[in-house]
Amino acid sequence: MASEAQTSTSYIQHHLQNMTYGKLPAGYERVDAEGKIHVLEHDTWTLAHSSQEAADMGFMALHLDTLGWSIFLGALFCFFFARVAKKATVGKPTGVQSFVELVVSFVDNTVKDIFHHKNRMIAPMGLTIFCWVFLMNLMDLVPIDWLPLAAAKISGDDHLFFKVVPTTDPNATLGMAISVFVLMVFFSIKQKGLVGFIKELTLHPFHSGKWFVDIFLIPINFILETVSLIAKPISLGLRLFGNLYAGEMIFILIALMFSAGLFLGIFGGVLQWGWAVFHILVITLQAFVFMVLTTVYMAMAHDHGDEH
Repeated sequence: MASEAQTSTSYIQHHLQNMTYGKLPAGYERVDAEGKIHVLEHDTWTLAHSSQEAADMGFMALHLDTLGWSIFLGALFCFFFARVAKKATVGKPTGVQSFVELVVSFVDNTVKDIFHHKNRMIAPMGLTIFCWVFLMNLMDLVPIDWLPLAAAKISGDDHLFFKVVPTTDPNATLGMAISVFVLMVFFSIKQKGLVGFIKELTLHPFHSGKWFVDIFLIPINFILETVSLIAKPISLGLRLFGNLYAGEMIFILIALMFSAGLFLGIFGGVLQWGWAVFHILVITLQAFVFMVLTTVYMAMAHDHGDEH
């Protein structure tokens, strides 16, 4: 039982570890597959062979699988929509054109209901976020062993780390959230001016109108508003990561049942099918929530204090 538990633990840890590329310092002791220790003579950029090596590579390490799949799926979305737009007709639309028009119309109407300012960037950004996040989430429905096993066979490394769901990596979700945060600050300063942005951070929510009282309220306002501002991108990124990470973990746990005998294997197949059907709703809802909250934050950035 101990060996089985260890095997199950290793299986889970392997599927949750990213393909990490980073620098190991000179003198670092690496343990190969045979248990032999090799000491690096120079600083070396390499793929991590274990979760400990990935952690030791530090902040500058890259998750190649997350980057690769994110770029590929983003390019796929751009290519597909651009191709459909190029071949679009005013007559009877094809099924693909109707589908794209439905998605565009849905996102456009959602943005119009939330964002009541003039900015031609917001609707295309909402469409990009919704489709891109949906495609990254959709990778969670691919059986968890198919692509990692294919990558291992192609590379010749049976222990290759290879995650295929970018949104189960907090670096990806928080990276998108930080981009939204930067746009929030940019549009806030653009619409209200630097002084107006500072006033928003220092004179809300408490403001008496008397300078000798506001002097004492400004530090409190600044702390409250700064925490609220920073919490927006953190909650935006962690919400998406948490939901998809939990979904991926459930798929991994169900996959373990296939090696536990015929009965549990059949039961695991039923569970996997049921969870996949339910997960279609989850991946769509999370893409929609990320798009809606981004649009809400953009609307808040365009709002002026005197409008409330």
